[in-house]
Amino acid sequence: MKRIGMLTSGGDCQSLNATMRGVGKALFNHYGDDVEIIGFIDGYKGLMHDDCRLLEPQDFSGILDEGGTILGTSRQPFKMMRVVENGFDKVAAMKHTYKKHKLDCLVVLGGNGSQKTSNLLREEGLNVIGLPKTIDNDLWGSDVTFGFWSAINIATDAIDCIHTTAASHGRTFIIEVMGHKVGDLTLHAGIAGGADIILIPEIPYDINAVAKAIKKREAQGKNFTIIAMAEGALSKEDASMKKKELRKKREDLPASFELGEQIRELTGQEVRITVPGHTQRGGRPCPYDRVLSTRLGSAAAQMIIKEKYGVLMGLHNNEIVPVPLEDVAGKLKTVDPKSEIIQQIKDIGISFGDE
Repeated sequence: MKRIGMLTSGGDCQSLNATMRGVGKALFNHYGDDVEIIGFIDGYKGLMHDDCRLLEPQDFSGILDEGGTILGTSRQPFKMMRVVENGFDKVAAMKHTYKKHKLDCLVVLGGNGSQKTSNLLREEGLNVIGLPKTIDNDLWGSDVTFGFWSAINIATDAIDCIHTTAASHGRTFIIEVMGHKVGDLTLHAGIAGGADIILIPEIPYDINAVAKAIKKREAQGKNFTIIAMAEGALSKEDASMKKKELRKKREDLPASFELGEQIRELTGQEVRITVPGHTQRGGRPCPYDRVLSTRLGSAAAQMIIKEKYGVLMGLHNNEIVPVPLEDVAGKLKTVDPKSEIIQQIKDIGISFGDE
């Protein structure tokens, strides 16, 4: 009898259910009645406090296109430096639950923080397999993470809708897209939505360059401008600030609202700000994510069958391959400002506010 634990950790996103379905169906197809899958409720919290339920084959039916997660999720329950809090050893508690249920492996669907914890548990001697979840596509070890393209679809739809009202009223619109540290989601949604200016954390912008791009459009007879801006986008002045100073500044004034005020002052343009927010993480997964998630889940099941643990299943050149968790933990995948895609988009006249 194989006993497999599974949890979803961190922010929710599309295709969590589709990925679990891939794991579950592949395991039941191979082992039949000789496998038990135990789902832990609300991520690592469930593992710490032994809050779980047995997942039956029917639990994996009808969830391919269902958003959210049937197991619930929660943010990282602890910083790595605080594994012991108020006398409660969180890592010891998770190890105890793992051993109590006599698990052969724990499957973790999560992003950077979640996989960092996965690697910590691996170092503690547990068999772990990670699956790459994040709409930001910032997890090292996979070309694409599930949830990314679904979020692009939603952010792109928001930009498409804004286009008509921006053109009708002759306004500059800033669409704030999710992404604190990495701008891949904003980059792709901005391209797909036909944004005129794209601002991402990896390329600090000059407000004068942004104003120049808007005035250039005005000179061409274009009375509106669409700006796709990552929530973590930085001006060159912001980029030189210390983290604590910048955090305090952002508590008082979000980056998109500061940019809006500066554009009004420098161009005289009427500015509106749209924040799609958590809609980007919600709803049904797109077809691409459903396919990717099914492949990732099935590949994770194959690793379990072969008893090859301590890996993250990642997509590389359209093939699913195992990547050592120790190579993934703590690494952030960012947009390369010198990459081919950035240059190609600059070549068609889109501004990144840096020149």
